[in-house]
Amino acid sequence: MKFFNNTEMNWCRPQTLPTKSFLCGYCGNQVSSEKGLKIGQHSDGSGRQKGGMYICPSCNGSVFVTPDNKILPQPIMGNKVNNVPTELSALYEESRKCTGQGCFTASVLICRKILMNIAVNQGADEGKRFIEYVNYLAEHGFIPPNGRQWVDHIRKKGNEATHEIRLMNRTDAKELLIFVEMLLKFIYEFPNMIEQNT
Repeated sequence: MKFFNNTEMNWCRPQTLPTKSFLCGYCGNQVSSEKGLKIGQHSDGSGRQKGGMYICPSCNGSVFVTPDNKILPQPIMGNKVNNVPTELSALYEESRKCTGQGCFTASVLICRKILMNIAVNQGADEGKRFIEYVNYLAEHGFIPPNGRQWVDHIRKKGNEATHEIRLMNRTDAKELLIFVEMLLKFIYEFPNMIEQNT
């Protein structure tokens, strides 16, 4: 996916920098770039390079390399899921985008919210407690076999993120996004694939 249009966007006087390889947080491609703008050792930008902005040769996006060598934005986790209702899809994509910015607690909280929204979208009443939505999904066959422990895992992590003074980490967000993606595919994408092919 291109976030920047190479034919319409031209960087003004990019410098030649030491070559840097990275996974682009915009297009997701593994690239190597030597064009961009450096952060210099001194206030006027001169001196030894201590980071900078590299231009992705694939999408023309600006990828920031911090002085401690972190790449921002990071590639987002998860994959696009088709045929998901608009609001649910927006929540899922928001959770994915949070991971690219290192906002893992926000991603986990959104995953919890996605479960509630799936339940309501599938007929549960609004205004229930979270556990009631989990039970609704399980009782109505929306959770695949052996999937209940995953829903409980999302519930526990969501509760930790909501009610405890604890930050979620990359692993927490990745685990929850993997399960939410699978659940969205199971409920929305796969059934629609069969209908389209018949």
